Amino acid sequence: MGNAHLTRRALLGGATAVALAATTGTTARADAPPVPGPGAPQAPAPGPGTPQVPALWHEFTRTPFTHPQIPYVGRAGRHGGDRRRPRPRVVSDVRAFGAVADGTTDCAPAINRAIAAAGRAGGGTVTIPPGTFRIDDVIRVGHSNVVLRGAGSGRTTLLATKNLTELIGVYGSRYGGDKSSWSWAGGLIWLAPEARWNTLVDAIRARDWPFEGWTGNRRDEWRTLTTVAPARRGSWTVRVADPSALRPGALVLLRLADDAEHTLLEHMSGGGPGAEAYTWDDKTKLTSYVPYEWPVRVTRVRGREVTLERPLPLDVRPEWDPRLTTHVEELTGAGVEGLTLEAVETPQQPHLLDKGHNGVVLQCAYDCWVHDVTVRHVDNGFGLVAASACTLTHTRVAGRGVHHPYFCREGSHDNLVEDFTIEARTTPAPANTQLHGINVEGLSSHNVWSRGDMRMGTFDSHRGLPFANVRTDITVVNDGRHGGDASAGPLFGARFTHWNIRVTNGRAGMVRLDGLAPYSATVGLNEVSEFGQIDVPDFTGDLHARLELYGTTDAVRPRNLYDAQRALPR
Repeated sequence: MGNAHLTRRALLGGATAVALAATTGTTARADAPPVPGPGAPQAPAPGPGTPQVPALWHEFTRTPFTHPQIPYVGRAGRHGGDRRRPRPRVVSDVRAFGAVADGTTDCAPAINRAIAAAGRAGGGTVTIPPGTFRIDDVIRVGHSNVVLRGAGSGRTTLLATKNLTELIGVYGSRYGGDKSSWSWAGGLIWLAPEARWNTLVDAIRARDWPFEGWTGNRRDEWRTLTTVAPARRGSWTVRVADPSALRPGALVLLRLADDAEHTLLEHMSGGGPGAEAYTWDDKTKLTSYVPYEWPVRVTRVRGREVTLERPLPLDVRPEWDPRLTTHVEELTGAGVEGLTLEAVETPQQPHLLDKGHNGVVLQCAYDCWVHDVTVRHVDNGFGLVAASACTLTHTRVAGRGVHHPYFCREGSHDNLVEDFTIEARTTPAPANTQLHGINVEGLSSHNVWSRGDMRMGTFDSHRGLPFANVRTDITVVNDGRHGGDASAGPLFGARFTHWNIRVTNGRAGMVRLDGLAPYSATVGLNEVSEFGQIDVPDFTGDLHARLELYGTTDAVRPRNLYDAQRALPR
């Protein structure tokens, strides 16, 4: 009761001090005078190395869930960003099922039998001891609460001798031509619900396109749980018409359709004249991603008021027919850690003709993780496909060169990729191949890439209007190219943020956002210039994008935007 007089501004001011202390070791004054807004006279720049707190940070702490340029990502990752990994009991060792670390025996059947047995038992850890285990098939984690654990990425190696085209078949594109969808989907270690896996494989072998998201191959395998009343972006609660089918802990989909004027897509872009003037109707790949589906757990049901695990990523408006729905059964509580997946080294294929020497993919997964895993000589490294609230830590892409080191697509939300490394390629790039980087596309939102060492690649968007994603505290040799078909629409939606980025070769492309992304922010970037691929904005007029502390990196405080947001109170 003694603190009842504290205002929200005072609490957030104190939170700013806590966040700065957590990320810099120093404490900012909570009672500091307000920072001048855009266009106001600026104080002289402090000397080199002096910690500098951008005006945007002070603004954000006043409105953390509704800021116009910076998204709230403080709960991205497994279990709201909890860095403690579960340690389920060990239920088996793959050697008990016939695996042999001799580098020549096909151990995939034994490893998959061990994983399936753990799934039937309700979960647990399957261990792989040190050594090299040859695998001639996909390693599938299809049951919740199953963990595949090696002895460490420097000690346990899975040597993959075949690609996904050989193992499953030609995965043609739903957009025709000879493109291989293994260029952006599927992994030789594949975490996906068992039912989803069966649907995918059956469709691929029938030369059909298997929709990869949360509501089935025809996107109609869902039912309405309840409709939702209007609410604003950033709200942690919604009011529903009928709460009877909802319970704490349940995973539901917030489903938003678009209207004929595409006001939902305009809202994802920040709204205003630029988005209103944009031509949406001919962007057929983009419009195929709608309805927008956002998975989220319910934390409390009190009458018709439902509290969610994370704040709403968008407004909820009647014209978008908002509802909470069912979905395909998710994979949850599953993980892979402590191993290297190495493909037999073969030349990288021409662009979009990948055979599917792919690394680790999480699909229709929620609250899952990958830790201390290296992939080598792969076409595509780590993938998030309709995956949400997952965490990848201490992952590494290495070897002969790669098409997508990391890809995040098909409505993947609230994921965290932390302490990651993309090594420089070990062989020259063959002709007609392409390198992307840390990719995000397909209406994916509120994902974070944090503390990265990118020795090649770029901050790739493959169009499809991704929005509200954060890249922070990353060093990059910016030598990749973005991708994306013109029918996928804009490169960026609103609230992209690049915070404390060190570009070692001085190239601006896809990193400096103030001329590209609407209602977005670039904070703490060394001086860069345009060369190579020159990107142009999709929207006309004022983008309402912010550039702050340009020419500054190491002195930016807070240094890591994700860590600082986690220190703020809800």
